[in-house]
Amino acid sequence: MQSAVLRHTGGNRIARSSHHVVHNPNGGWDVKRGGAQRSSGHYSTKEQAVNAGRQISRNQGTEFVIHGLNGRIQSADSHGGDPNPPKG
Repeated sequence: MQSAVLRHTGGNRIARSSHHVVHNPNGGWDVKRGGAQRSSGHYSTKEQAVNAGRQISRNQGTEFVIHGLNGRIQSADSHGGDPNPPKG
C-alpha cells in the first residue's frame, strides 16, 4: 500500500494517494492526481470533472477531493485505504 506522501503546492498540501477536482485558471476544471503537475483530464464543467474524477478515484482506491473556485476543499470521499473507516 502506498503511503500518503504530502507535497506542498502553492499553499495547499495534497496527498499523492488522492485525486482532486480543481479549477483551471484558463477555464474549465481539471482532475489531478495528488502531487502531479499535469491533469488526468480537463473538462468544461465542474459536474463533468467530478463524475470523471470520482470514477478514477474509485478505480484506483484513492481519496477524492473536490475544490471550489477559490481552491478551498468543498468535500472529500475516501475510496480506499481509509485510516479511520466507519464502525459497524
